[in-house]
Amino acid sequence: MTASSSLADLLHAAVTAVGGSERPGQVTMAEAIAEAIDDNAHLLVQAGTGTGKSLGYLVPALAHGERVVVATATLALQRQLVERDLPRTVDALHPLLRRRPQFAMLKGRSNYLCLHRLHEGVPQEEEEGLFDPFEAAAPSSKLGKDLLRLRDWSDETETGDRDDLTPGVSDRAWSQVSVTSRECLGASKCAYGAECFAEAARERAKLADVVVTNHALLAIDAIEGAPVLPSHEVLIVDEAHELVSRVTGVATGELTPGQVNRAVRRVAKLVDEKAADALQTAAESFERLMELALPGRLEEIPEDLGYALMALRDASRTVISAIGDTRDRSVQDEDAVRKQALAAVESIHGVAERIVEGSEYDVVWYERHDRFGASLRVAPLSVSGLLREKLFNERSVVLTSATLKIGGDFNGVGASLGLAPEGIEGDDLPQWKGVDVGSPFDYPKQGILYVAKHLSQPGREGSRSDMLDELAALMEAAGGRTLGLFSSMRAAKAAAEELRGRLDVPILLQGEETLGELIRTFAADARTCLFGTLSLWQGVDVPGVNCQLVVMDRVPFPRPDDPLMSARQKAVEEAGGNGFMAVAATHAALLMAQGAGRLVRASGDRGVVAVLDPRLATARYGSFLRATMPDFWYTTDRNQARRSLAAIDAAAKAAEK
Repeated sequence: MTASSSLADLLHAAVTAVGGSERPGQVTMAEAIAEAIDDNAHLLVQAGTGTGKSLGYLVPALAHGERVVVATATLALQRQLVERDLPRTVDALHPLLRRRPQFAMLKGRSNYLCLHRLHEGVPQEEEEGLFDPFEAAAPSSKLGKDLLRLRDWSDETETGDRDDLTPGVSDRAWSQVSVTSRECLGASKCAYGAECFAEAARERAKLADVVVTNHALLAIDAIEGAPVLPSHEVLIVDEAHELVSRVTGVATGELTPGQVNRAVRRVAKLVDEKAADALQTAAESFERLMELALPGRLEEIPEDLGYALMALRDASRTVISAIGDTRDRSVQDEDAVRKQALAAVESIHGVAERIVEGSEYDVVWYERHDRFGASLRVAPLSVSGLLREKLFNERSVVLTSATLKIGGDFNGVGASLGLAPEGIEGDDLPQWKGVDVGSPFDYPKQGILYVAKHLSQPGREGSRSDMLDELAALMEAAGGRTLGLFSSMRAAKAAAEELRGRLDVPILLQGEETLGELIRTFAADARTCLFGTLSLWQGVDVPGVNCQLVVMDRVPFPRPDDPLMSARQKAVEEAGGNGFMAVAATHAALLMAQGAGRLVRASGDRGVVAVLDPRLATARYGSFLRATMPDFWYTTDRNQARRSLAAIDAAAKAAEK
């Protein structure tokens, strides 16, 4: 930070530039982050909706002068930072800092267009061998149109970033023109290396003062050992409540019959017949077993599955060794074909070996999907040790979100990140502190938390007719304006079907249109309601009068048959802790805090969060869950909730006139 410009001056300049007003919580946040960076310390910051947390961390990060990595969970926030917040903030701070910090976005390689694959064609596993997807896809088909548009776009785009292509294309089309890091030939071996979009993004990141990335790439950087991100002194993790699940996702391995069979076809021409046949035989044995697989956790690997996995592992290892020796002149562009085949087989070898070795720190289970069939999955029981070792090492780490205090303190989230309780000293324990900077909103005056205590307790099966009656009455009182957050897609569909026949308001349902389109339609019309599940609990930002009732059908505990969650709960219990509170209740608390946060998005917003599950009022864990939610005025009086909604609706209609 410059001697002539205090943090307060810098923050004031930045806030003025974006047309905002300074908020005490934002000032407190910026000061705490600047202090943590100066002390090379770790900080957890809970910053409620409306705090302006992006500027709260960008200003001290830019003032610091050394490279900072900012990792977010959602694409929307990445784009907001790079396209809006950072350009304005850099312009505003330039006169005070007397330098112009550079910034760049960096994502995983598969997010960028691969010119080699675009121009040379994609290795296919069809019987006729290789073909050019641009020739093979009918120009009039959806895939053909997408591919032709991608070819045209490749001549115009400066970034090659999939998210810069509007409208977007299907995953199937994008897979024809992109590669994973394992499939990439490498810039030095690729004919298009000098023009490579992914390499250009990496080079820009190396020169930038602020690198904006995502949780997944941060996890890959930590797990795989080969650095993907440029070296940096400060890491800021926004939407930090999402970090553990994103890291778990990256650390999860999967085997499916389709994946194994594709690998078999890819290596057929690249290795000798004996090696190819061994992999084919192992693949057939695995596929036969998977046809009989029943969903659920495998606490011990069945003997027949163990043999099948060992055969897959050994045959894959043989193919990996042999693939470097065989040359086939009939295969065009063999280096690319070989690299893609090698990536496919290495992935199978890695997962099969991991499951066969049977670490006590892994959870293995079968999943069955109606469309894609059975899969075998393996995930870490916990990522806390990995995060403690890789995240909080040799840099200052700041984690921020609107929901980091679970049940009233930071220790629950801290434990999931590998941190000891705040203030506990130890040689290999990262030292950290937590700061809650509050919210500029007056939650007790702006919102009501209504718990329908009179309803029957939700069971696992069967309809909840009393819940649907209550929901209908609340929606009528609100005049529409309802965001319905459901614990399952089945419950959301059932409610939408029932209430479309009973109420004279439009009800949108997640899955019937793209999420972005649904949210735009919901935000544009006061009478319209939107029902859906998980992504709506966290992904909706509709300030104003069109979202005045947020309904949760039940406390969103993880499914009792969720293999990973139940294994984590059991592990806590075996260690002497309360597994239900540490895992299930914490999971539910985070979601309910996020869901309740959909209601008040601006200082003029008013409304009701209605939880149609009496357990929030009657169960012992209810106070823990409520302590994590915004501090709304609390009631179990159904008439009070309806009167308040009707009054808010009347005021909104009067304002519209």
